[in-house]
Amino acid sequence: MPSTAILEQKKQAVAALASTLTNSVAGVLVDYRGITVEQDTQLRRDLRAAGVQYSVVKNTLLRRATAETGLTALDDQLVGTTALAVSPDDHTAAARILNAFIEKSKSKTFVLKGGYLDGKVIDVKTVENLAKLPTRDVLLGSVANVFQAPIAALARVLQAVVDKEPAVAEAPQEEVAPAVEAPAEEASAPAEAPAEETAAPAAE
Repeated sequence: MPSTAILEQKKQAVAALASTLTNSVAGVLVDYRGITVEQDTQLRRDLRAAGVQYSVVKNTLLRRATAETGLTALDDQLVGTTALAVSPDDHTAAARILNAFIEKSKSKTFVLKGGYLDGKVIDVKTVENLAKLPTRDVLLGSVANVFQAPIAALARVLQAVVDKEPAVAEAPQEEVAPAVEAPAEEASAPAEAPAEETAAPAAE
């Protein structure tokens, strides 16, 4: 039977994981097998530069954390080895960096499992779609107020950005009506009527 100290450590670890899940807008789970120490170091450096927290987690502890945060649908993804990348304010950074790493390394064992977005569990395909989006600053400029939208609306907008990425950044320009020339008769009319002459008062 685990000692009281070990149980307390696990309790604190679960609480920390639950806090991480709650205080992040997006997270991505990966099976991290099959990469070198050098690759792992570079990946962590890239994620850290983008403000993404990345760590290896135990599936049993993460299951307890998901139970506390309403993300139990993640439990189906918690098989094999698991690393978790989360961002407190960037919806796309973790997906974009991890997916780019997988494509560059051509790894068959370091693979995406899924993740969550604004408190909703997402599958691998959605993570891959997120990875195709521009950076956070570009995305915010392209789809203003999107992150106040419900998750269903958010998913539609994100997919629209993927489908029409080059076009979304530019707003359509308003058409300017051609100037209309005044008729010649009206143009020749005097601008002001002549002022009436007023007789000067006689000097006394």
